[in-house]
Amino acid sequence: MICAALREARDEQGADLVVFPELAVCGYPPEDMLFQAGLRAQVARAMDSIRAASQGIAVLVGYPEYADEYIFNAAALFVSGDRVANYRKQCLPNYGVFDEKRYFTAGDEAVVCTIAGVAVGITICEDIWEPEPCASAREAGAQLIVSINGSPFDFAKQAAREEIIRRRGAEVGLPLVYVNLVGGQDELVFDGGSAVVDAGSVRMRAPLFDAGLFCCDFETANGRVSAASGPCAPLPGVDEATYAALVTGVRDYVHKNGFPGVVLGLSGGVDSALTLAIAVDALGAHAVQAVMMPYRYTSDISIEDAEAQARRMDVDYRTLPIEPMVTATGSILSELFDGLPIDTTEENIQSRCRGLLLMAISNKTGRMVLATGNKSEMAVGYATLYGDMNGGFAPIKDCNKTLVYQLARYRNTLSAVIPVRVIEREPSAELAPDQKDSDSLPPYEVLDPILDALMVEDLSADAIVARGFERKVVERVLNMVRRNEYKRRQSAPGVRISTRAFGRDWRYPITSGYRHV
Repeated sequence: MICAALREARDEQGADLVVFPELAVCGYPPEDMLFQAGLRAQVARAMDSIRAASQGIAVLVGYPEYADEYIFNAAALFVSGDRVANYRKQCLPNYGVFDEKRYFTAGDEAVVCTIAGVAVGITICEDIWEPEPCASAREAGAQLIVSINGSPFDFAKQAAREEIIRRRGAEVGLPLVYVNLVGGQDELVFDGGSAVVDAGSVRMRAPLFDAGLFCCDFETANGRVSAASGPCAPLPGVDEATYAALVTGVRDYVHKNGFPGVVLGLSGGVDSALTLAIAVDALGAHAVQAVMMPYRYTSDISIEDAEAQARRMDVDYRTLPIEPMVTATGSILSELFDGLPIDTTEENIQSRCRGLLLMAISNKTGRMVLATGNKSEMAVGYATLYGDMNGGFAPIKDCNKTLVYQLARYRNTLSAVIPVRVIEREPSAELAPDQKDSDSLPPYEVLDPILDALMVEDLSADAIVARGFERKVVERVLNMVRRNEYKRRQSAPGVRISTRAFGRDWRYPITSGYRHV
């Protein structure tokens, strides 16, 4: 794909330089694959192919550079079949989802090279979040800075990125080209948003979540390089961008891992309704199967609304009642359970019967199961391990319940596929008579801010209480989070859309004597 794109840039667009993102040769993040001798050999072959394809054009591409026992996060510049420059990333991020110091050695030199008469300084991603690398490039004679990136999406990332590149450009008094990766990689989604800034303003911006070749012209006068104005795609709103990230994450996870489609349990609730909409938008209706698995506690409204949405979205829809399975399971366990009261065990049996059916469909058809749980549930363990937590991927795992409702309403502004009752009804797992989520959890308008205070801000119980929440509620929620780490360790990966998600962002021990105070 890199070679095809550089040929298009040369032959159809007449470009002097084509730029590819950080670690484009192997994908970002490659993690422990970097230690594999096989990857090292494949990278070497790929770099030879790119070098050979660079006739008549300059190509800047990110790759892992192997130098004796060291590995560098590097960028190579090829011009007409020759490697003319190599830059090693100087600032290695080691926070949040980033773990680069586990793999890479930091570079320590600026690299400036001449392309079509312009002195171009090279930086990689985190380098522009610190002032020194751009300043060093300017001191080495750069007239233009090019930054290649693998910067993942979260709610407010694009605005923060553009503030940083404007700041760096203003500090050095040079135009700055920001090129970012597009696509999903496991739980991370890269939203692109490549841009060019000059004199404190954005001169060109590529559409977010859109991979392609986007051209920008530069002019030279009196020794100064300036960026010409080009197409400037608007920044999407938060709901639009978040929904696009979820769709991108599902599409790429399914396609890149070779699944023919997906199957999910459609319960008539808002979580599975939003998951179905995301799946269809990502994969097309032909690749999605929805299964309603009613039991005696499933309301008629849930059955009606699930079918209505499935019909609106034109997916393969099946109804598989689980009463016989639940009854048979209860019969098998009756002697062991004799004399013991009914509790959540019986509720979990229902959920696990549904999980068994979905996994059987997956095994037989090859369709991957989508888990439909949200972040609020994952946080406090309001989910059944080996039941509704079953799945290969969890699209809304990083969406709290408040955001789920928000995104469901947003999706209906595009086309009204989610029945209004699904959004307006009080949420219920429907595993017991007249059950409501509020029977087991604080209201979501209380629960979600407490969880954000803990997860995003790392606040103590005392600090959260000081915000006006009842201490008893806060301590209960925080201890539910602590007790359910073992469940989250066994949950499916899901799209990261917040500044701190369960997964790469969240590394808590299962065994701990810590109590939130």
